[in-house]
Amino acid sequence: MKTIKTLSILILSLITIVACNDEQLNVDNWDGNTIEGGLLDVKNKNMNYVVGNQGPYFAKTRVYQGDVKTGSVRISKTFYTSEKVVDPDTGESETVVLKSNTIDEFRTVSISDTDQNSFFDIDFTFSELIDGLSINGSPLPANDGEYTIGDYWELEYFSSTSTGEHKNYASTQVTVSTRFAGTYLVKKGEYFRLGANNGGGAMWTSEYVSIKSIDAITYQWAEWGILSGWADNVLYFQIDPNTLEITYPEEWDGIPQTLNGEPLMTPSSHPNDLSNVIGLTTTPNQAFAAEDGKDILDMVYGYYTGGSGPREFYHLLEKVVE
Repeated sequence: MKTIKTLSILILSLITIVACNDEQLNVDNWDGNTIEGGLLDVKNKNMNYVVGNQGPYFAKTRVYQGDVKTGSVRISKTFYTSEKVVDPDTGESETVVLKSNTIDEFRTVSISDTDQNSFFDIDFTFSELIDGLSINGSPLPANDGEYTIGDYWELEYFSSTSTGEHKNYASTQVTVSTRFAGTYLVKKGEYFRLGANNGGGAMWTSEYVSIKSIDAITYQWAEWGILSGWADNVLYFQIDPNTLEITYPEEWDGIPQTLNGEPLMTPSSHPNDLSNVIGLTTTPNQAFAAEDGKDILDMVYGYYTGGSGPREFYHLLEKVVE
């Protein structure tokens, strides 16, 4: 049985290697009848516009050149926001999405490299993002503090080839967020289960996690625990803008905070049950900038399983600067 399992893993690995070979990519967008070309790989599909940092921001795209060459790429921009509308009859509210006009030629990039794999970058600032856009006839606000967390610009890519212009399947979404939102690298990780070290000093280390803005001080660690196969978990935390202290609200949107279905623990609420991880850092539950300027989240927390005991976690996250 062990031999069969090992052989299966080897076969799957070989299949994966073959499937990832660039030479096997359908770089000409051939549908069986027409060769169109123009395939792009947008590297920055999700970006954060951080309020207070007006740029520039950079986005990278890979061009796959096949028999049909891409000569240029046109990039458009559109802005999306939302508002709550109250029904005067029922008093109930619903969220309505508002869309701006579209600037068709936000950027146009000439592609001279005909190699199969080439790259181009674009950069933009806040003033360039808002220029020419309006909603219901009103220009977008010139003050970035007037935007709502979650508002976003969508940049769409159109490749020009000898067969015409083709819209790319992927776009770039530039979302209004706050300083500590973004992609983080797990630099340190620890997990104690009932007092026993289950993390081995390397829980989720070298993996990447996503931290999203909810409002000016609240953040969401989406898919917390997915790297260990723990599905349907979200960890909400808040960062004080003055002290940069990290705290964990007892509930969010009226629902008590839990991890793996169990009540959340913090150093202030359960200091004795988190004793193994509290001592791993001199800056528990603190955000700060490292010497190289990268933002760091130093997080200590856990959950308590009824009838069993505490699960303790320590994670040091370093923001990825794109």
